[in-house]
Amino acid sequence: MQRFSALSLLKAGLSGQRGWTPQWRTAEPKAAYDAIIVGGGGHGLGTAYYLAKEHQLTNIAVLEKGWIGGGNTGRNTTIIRSNYLFGESAALYDHAVKLWETLSQTLNYNVMFSQRGVLMLAHSVHDVQVAKRHVHANRANGVDNEWLTPQAAQAFCPLLNIGDIRYPVLGAALQRRGGTARHDAVAWGYARAADALGVDIIENCEVTGIRRYGSGAVQSVETTRGLIRAPKIGVAAAGHTSVIMKMAGVGLPLESYPLQALVSEPIKPVFPCVVMSNTIHAYISQSDKGELVIGAGTDAYTSYTQRGALHISGHALEAVCELFPMFRRLRMLRNWGGIVDVTPDRSPIIGKTPVPGLYVNCGWGTGGFKATPGSAHVFAWTIAHDEPHPINAPFTLERFRDGNLIDEAAAAAVAH
Repeated sequence: MQRFSALSLLKAGLSGQRGWTPQWRTAEPKAAYDAIIVGGGGHGLGTAYYLAKEHQLTNIAVLEKGWIGGGNTGRNTTIIRSNYLFGESAALYDHAVKLWETLSQTLNYNVMFSQRGVLMLAHSVHDVQVAKRHVHANRANGVDNEWLTPQAAQAFCPLLNIGDIRYPVLGAALQRRGGTARHDAVAWGYARAADALGVDIIENCEVTGIRRYGSGAVQSVETTRGLIRAPKIGVAAAGHTSVIMKMAGVGLPLESYPLQALVSEPIKPVFPCVVMSNTIHAYISQSDKGELVIGAGTDAYTSYTQRGALHISGHALEAVCELFPMFRRLRMLRNWGGIVDVTPDRSPIIGKTPVPGLYVNCGWGTGGFKATPGSAHVFAWTIAHDEPHPINAPFTLERFRDGNLIDEAAAAAVAH
């Protein structure tokens, strides 16, 4: 591993990046590949990395219509947890947490994974009952989660106001293994590692069509940079997945909504964990730069815009100011939106499609970032073997036809 002194780093930082080595190649598209991954976010880049690393499928292209990490991977609140209700979900998300724990070492890239704990608040009798059900279900599935009294929750997060507010805190569920990671570092780490294994990462290459043979199998993709052939195409394009899949004649049970977040001016480290409240649609943590990162619920209308209605973020800030009165005078620096694709049961779709050679990874709602390494790992397995990994086997498209739903609406922790 290459090492740098403090002085050399300072010189490099003041040089205007002159002489810096790119982290991955600027690849030109070939005429054909063994597999194409559509989407240059964490899920897509991770899928390409695991295909090359574990399945020796190195003639791969990752096609990104913009820049690497410019979609939801770079537009989220970085929260990681696995305290979902059903066994299928617990297996998937905890697989991701276990990979998160060693991801920096695996990629030789610091993704700044911090297991600071995720505290999920209860404000009503119904909240308490649901949270305790989650705690018991998680323990039965081997996932850590524990119930805290209001006083214990405040002891874990001393800034929390548990009393004189519209929705008093009646308790909280705590997953100590949960936390945060640096979203752009995840994209860059996977991109660099995949590139080193021979994967072509092609930016500014929008997919405009998918061609199929007479037999129905995929043949190639049409892009703004020409036609590219491949017998296997994996789509991991977050909120735009349904648009791309429609090019191949595949309809998906997805709705796309804006999801907003915002950050405050930076302050000294004061916030020790992640706090989430579904009832009042707000969650908060502190970034490595000192900013308070605040998330809200999804907007009430479908849209492909990366912004949302102002009143949504306003409601989230009102809730945060009640829960944490000391933050009331902080200035907000910026807000933004991402596009989340939501399924009827609030669980993802990871698997094969009715079109031979076409695979899809979508429907994560607000849970996509936390699942990144686990999702990419099992999606790569599915593409390489043309069959699902045991972990993602329940998350098929066919479950909506057969009624085998995995309803995680209550575990999503924000309204969507």
